Order: sequence, then structure tokens, then C-alpha cells
Amino acid sequence: NSFFESQQHPFLLTTNMASKSSQCVKNNITLRGSTAIVCEFFGYAINSILYQRGIYPEDTFEPKKQYNLQIMVTKNKELQDYLNNILQQIQNWLLNGDIKKLVLIIASIDDGQPLERWLFNIETDKQFVNEQQNDNNNKKKKKMKGSSKSVKEIQNEIRGIIRQITSSVTFLPLLECPCSFDILVYTDKQCSIPKKWQESQPKYITNSEMVRLRSFNTKIHKVDAMVSYKVNDDDEDTENDEDMFNDENANIQNLINEDF
Repeated sequence: NSFFESQQHPFLLTTNMASKSSQCVKNNITLRGSTAIVCEFFGYAINSILYQRGIYPEDTFEPKKQYNLQIMVTKNKELQDYLNNILQQIQNWLLNGDIKKLVLIIASIDDGQPLERWLFNIETDKQFVNEQQNDNNNKKKKKMKGSSKSVKEIQNEIRGIIRQITSSVTFLPLLECPCSFDILVYTDKQCSIPKKWQESQPKYITNSEMVRLRSFNTKIHKVDAMVSYKVNDDDEDTENDEDMFNDENANIQNLINEDF
């Protein structure tokens, strides 16, 4: 695999793809519908991370209702346009099954040291993608194929991840220095890379702890989430903090079950 990042930009990520996320055949999600759902999730997830971790001032965000939650998103139109271009490229890679991972790096502005690494692993049903592409290339019209999973069920799973991101402040160390972020994307070697993207180091964190978050699955794309964070040598409370997070996970599941 190769990995790339967008040219560094002091902006944050948002997307306005909600109207596309329900594309389906009856109750089945199509390849384009699944791709839109994943891109939409990335937009909201990254917004939520940047807000919860205090990377930008609170007054640069506003609440938006999605997944039956209030999620804080950027208000800056320029930021939205800039980063929607990034999501557009991710959408192309998803449609072709070329993307393997998306990583959000939070690093110290002072020394560039990575402090948090939010990793989203992406598994794609390549057989489904290849069949869909063959159908699209066939001039004879065919009924569009879809996965046997409802949008409501998928959004239920996504809501659990967003709630975990919100609860991450209960165990992640306080960011005591000014921070910036980068977005890294791991792709297949043979896929086309736009000129505005450049090859990057993976920016791993030395002396880190990792907490695995939940996942969601459209039956075409599966996204697994996790976060790694830097731990100080003298930090003796890490295990207690992680236990607290696991307790919070149980509470999140109870809330989701109550909603449905």
C-alpha cells in the first residue's frame, strides 16, 4: 500500500452529502449510495474529532442534526469548499475500491510531534465493485444491484461511533499545546494520485496506547475505527482511563438500544 496526504492546510473538514446517502434500490444500498454514506460519515467524524479535541475555537462550529444526534461542524464556507474537494477524491477511490485507510493526525504545532492518530480502516467488497463496474460498462440496461442492509441500520451503527468520539474526552490526555491536523489516505499502489496529493510518512506515535472504537458496515464498505494517543512515561492512570472509556461504551450501547 502507499499513503498520501492532502497538502497541509489550516482548515477543518465538513461535507454536505446527506441528500446522496440514501440512494438505494428498494431497501438495498447501491455502490454509489454506500460510497456517499462513508464519505458523509468521514465528514461528520472529522468535524466531531476536531471540535471535541479543541483544535479550533468553539465559536467556529455550529450544531447540525445528523444520525439523530447534534454534531458540531465548521461554519466557514471556505473550509467546507476546500475539504469537500478532499472528500470528492476519497469518493472516487471508494467507488473504485482503491482506498484502504483514512487517518487523521493531530500533532503539536511547536515540534510537529504526533499526539493522536485516529485510524479508519476501510474494507471493500471488491467482487461487488467489479460486478457493478462491469454492469455499468455493459450498454444493455440492468437492474442496479445493492446490498441487503437498510440505511436506518447503518446509521444506527454510525451513531455509536460518533458517540464514542464525543466520549473520548473522558480518557484522551488533554492537549496542552497548540495543535494542527493532517489527513492521510492509504491507497492501492496502482491507483491514480492527483497532483495536489503528496506521498507522506505514516506519522506513527511513539510510546502510545490504542483504543478500538466501533465499526459500521454497509455490506459493500466496512469501516473500523480506532484511536492511538501519546502516553507520558509517568502516566500511571492510563489503565483506569481506559476502563472508564469501556464503561462509557456500555452506556452508549444502552442508549442506542433505547433509541431503536
